Amino acid sequence: MIKQSYDVIVAGGGPSGIAAAVAAARMGAKTLLVERYGFLGGAGTAMMVNPWMSYWASGGANVQLIFGVLQELIDRMTAMGMYGHPKQRTAFDPEALKVAAEQLCQEAGVTLLYHSFLGEARMDESGARIEAIRFANKAGLVDFQASMYVDATGDADLAALAGAIVEKGRAVDSLSQPMTLNFRMAGVDMDRLQTRQEITALYKEAKKRGEIDCPREDVLWFYANQPGVIHFNTTRVIRKDATDPWDLTAAEIEGRRQVQQLVRFLKAEVPGFEEAYLQTTAPQIGVRESRRVVGEYMLTADELLASCRFEDVIARGAYPVDIHNPDGEGTILKHLPPGEWYDIPFRTLVPKKIQNLLIGGRPISATHEAHSAIRVQPIAMAIGQAAGTAAALCAKGGVLPRELDVRQVQKALTDQGAVLGLTAETPSAAGE
Repeated sequence: MIKQSYDVIVAGGGPSGIAAAVAAARMGAKTLLVERYGFLGGAGTAMMVNPWMSYWASGGANVQLIFGVLQELIDRMTAMGMYGHPKQRTAFDPEALKVAAEQLCQEAGVTLLYHSFLGEARMDESGARIEAIRFANKAGLVDFQASMYVDATGDADLAALAGAIVEKGRAVDSLSQPMTLNFRMAGVDMDRLQTRQEITALYKEAKKRGEIDCPREDVLWFYANQPGVIHFNTTRVIRKDATDPWDLTAAEIEGRRQVQQLVRFLKAEVPGFEEAYLQTTAPQIGVRESRRVVGEYMLTADELLASCRFEDVIARGAYPVDIHNPDGEGTILKHLPPGEWYDIPFRTLVPKKIQNLLIGGRPISATHEAHSAIRVQPIAMAIGQAAGTAAALCAKGGVLPRELDVRQVQKALTDQGAVLGLTAETPSAAGE
């Protein structure tokens, strides 16, 4: 039974879902944001992916690319004293992100619903239009309907349930980038902390001795906001499908096993970690890649690396092509020329076959290689803000995404503080 109707329903409260819901509500759309956890933030909180990757032009150029909701969250966390570190400019406290995101949503008039898991998309007779979506929660199975839907699940769950065309992983074998369970060590003697290169050298020796069997070639760590705390993005779980619940279960178990190995190694072999302890692991394993939706346009890595520009630009980014080997060791990194960036066109948010659905965040229409660049949180947030803005315009104007004049979206995004191209008035900020 249909319980409530909305103009826009956003499925998923991660970075893209937050931005989509805030944007839609501010555009005057009655907006519902549904999240499976009891908090917002997704990759930044549930997966504990930290810090945010660069939102500046390539090579540390003095040009900030992404503003809008991202900047509002930064400003709020900064005011709370929970954003940035002298040596890690974009580090943030996940607890601060939960609060700042929730405040933005509530102030914008977004209706929030937590602890609700997406389970079904009910389609009309044509199979091209979503009539309602079903969630499972403490009340049982609950249906909601809307004029427009935004898939901000990160895994294109709603798009797949609706029958959209989706792809997974790389072309040769459909394997996706590996998953990572993030963890933090507290009580670290920061005066004796070694460099990534020095810790990696010790890590490789431990692997040779058979003490560690993590299929990653190096140790990646970052400063956290808390004194004496180091954040690790180092575990690597390969050959698992994040959209398969059995694989996802196995990945969580394997991630924790690798964390325990790494904790033992750090305490025994790395100066400064002798008295350190495991502070926390992320509530869920971090997913780099799963489904990708095939849309009206498919973005390629060659376009990104050539600093592509599009007339229907709705977001920008400069994060490099960054492919963690789906099958073991090795990471491919391909950077843009210094000072450059790429555009993301609106057409990549519009899925084939489904009429009243837009894609927010990393599952937009892109190849495996291009996805590796646009998957990071600041870019996902910019894409989500565009999806929410467009969804509200469609719902309020009674048009479908394919009929929408993208210039309306661009103007609305600009009015919300987004910057879609360099002008004399473009704000800038110091790069990393």
